[in-house]
Amino acid sequence: MWFNGSLTAGIREGYSGFVTSPWANWAGNQTARATRVAHPSTTAELAVVLRAAADEGLRVKAVGSGHSFTPTALTDGVRIELDQMASLVRVEGNLVTVQAGMKLATLNATLAAHGLAMPNLGDIDAQTISGALSTGTHGTGAAYGCLSTFIEALELVTADGAVVRCSASTQPDLFAAARVNIGALGVLTEVTLRCVPAFILQADERPAPLSDVWSGLETHIASNDHFEFYWFPYTDRVQMKRNNIVPASDHPLAGWRRWLDDDFLSNTVFGGACRLGRALPSTVPTISRVSARALSARTYTAASHEVFCTPRRVRFVEMEYGLPRAALREAFDGLRSVIAGLPYKIQFPVEVRFTAADDIWLSHGHGRDNAYIAIHQYVGAPFEEYFRRFEAVTTPLGGRPHWGKMNFRDAESLAAAYPRFTDFTALRDKLDPGRLFANTYTDRVLGA
Repeated sequence: MWFNGSLTAGIREGYSGFVTSPWANWAGNQTARATRVAHPSTTAELAVVLRAAADEGLRVKAVGSGHSFTPTALTDGVRIELDQMASLVRVEGNLVTVQAGMKLATLNATLAAHGLAMPNLGDIDAQTISGALSTGTHGTGAAYGCLSTFIEALELVTADGAVVRCSASTQPDLFAAARVNIGALGVLTEVTLRCVPAFILQADERPAPLSDVWSGLETHIASNDHFEFYWFPYTDRVQMKRNNIVPASDHPLAGWRRWLDDDFLSNTVFGGACRLGRALPSTVPTISRVSARALSARTYTAASHEVFCTPRRVRFVEMEYGLPRAALREAFDGLRSVIAGLPYKIQFPVEVRFTAADDIWLSHGHGRDNAYIAIHQYVGAPFEEYFRRFEAVTTPLGGRPHWGKMNFRDAESLAAAYPRFTDFTALRDKLDPGRLFANTYTDRVLGA
């Protein structure tokens, strides 16, 4: 038996079985086979699982919905799934405490039922709260940091099985580190989020020349609550998206139009175009030009989470870099040169977003207002040279990789990009000296 008799009663219910178990992320580019899989339902069960793994010399990784593109969740030891720790704990005014295994889609519905909402969101709601927060998931908006800036307090279980709680006033250094921690400090089990009253957004989405973005960029960022744009490679066209808070939902999107735009065109038709481009790369520039010209403008109102989040069924791999806003144009022009010089074609639009500075040690926005450039490639199509060349453009400009997206950086390189990097690794040494929560990815980006 893998466990001794004294541990049997405490952990048997928390495990799905005692055989190896395969796992793959959403994109299918990361796979692993764990020795065991644990589904704890309480912090006490989780603590027992962690202590048992440490006794056996097995490493541990908690996984969410697998929407990260990096190897951050991979382990051949014990995989912990928090599907049994995904409930609402309490609502106290605008402070909402939930278990960390809850998915963002469930969180949004739960908040709406209580007349509340997250102040900002990204465009995908499939992630678990723990995964989204731990990797620095963000939306767009000059006044908003990443989602982790909305955390009022959190709870995690550390390598020795201790249940630790922190906030800005209780263990503030741990709070500054744990809000974005790549799973390296412990297993996040509970978060208290600072929410806002439910609100309505007016979405304005329209095609435009790329030159219009650059000529009015500062105005676009400053005059909209949330601004972003998508550039179509091999063209000079973009799709601009502006979301602003309004008092009432007086112009809802017709159900057929939402299905046509967000389901049929953005998923079914786009997926078909990607498959064609992968099979016949020479068609990609034409497809991109046709797509950019075929887009039509739309303006509508809806609950905030219905505007922020849209379905994404077309699979891809992704890299995203946060940059000082002043470096955006140089990085973008460098990206265009990279794409022009590749031996293969790029099928996905490039996404550009904006966030406010924050004080979280490993946040991409630590200490500065950020611009983000996200690049994608359709699954099964070549991407590594594209991603490496883009990373080479952004790194000397102060680029910081999104922790949930692909990168090729190492600890020495990242230490120069994050002012509090050594503070984070020192705290990691204290909380996890035996590297229970380490894997090859954390060894690379944080040091072994």
